[in-house]
Amino acid sequence: MIGNDVIDLELANTESNWKRKGFLNKIFTGTEQQIIQSAENPELMVWILWSCKEAGYKIYNRASLKRGFMPLFLDCNLEFSSQQISGKVKCFEYSYYLKTEVTQNYIYTVAVEKYDSFQHIREFDKGLNIIKQNGIPFLENSKSIVSITHHGRFDRRILLDIN
Repeated sequence: MIGNDVIDLELANTESNWKRKGFLNKIFTGTEQQIIQSAENPELMVWILWSCKEAGYKIYNRASLKRGFMPLFLDCNLEFSSQQISGKVKCFEYSYYLKTEVTQNYIYTVAVEKYDSFQHIREFDKGLNIIKQNGIPFLENSKSIVSITHHGRFDRRILLDIN
């Protein structure tokens, strides 16, 4: 299983007021709120954690076929290096691996169920036909699981190539 999420930072800045009363308590665990408050750039950290939660949620949703607003049940544990952000997001008893890329314009996170799956992630173009089964996207005429994300100026489409 895979999940991905992209955040257009310019759009997030204009559309969302993460400082409004109750927002952090509704979306982030106490530990995550401490990470945000101690970050050099708290706003950027909000969106990094949000992206990780969204990518992890996509896997959980596909595996369980359960939908719902559950950000407090997605708990991120991240490691920061100069090259990238990696770590895990836990949802109930499940854990998923994460890799996040941060640029001046966007944040992009990929989540996988098994760490080795990162080497089998491929991007694909918009021209390929997507079908949905139980709300889960697949490539037409293929068993390849796909994940699609878009926000503002950015979109990313990935598949898990297990052949």
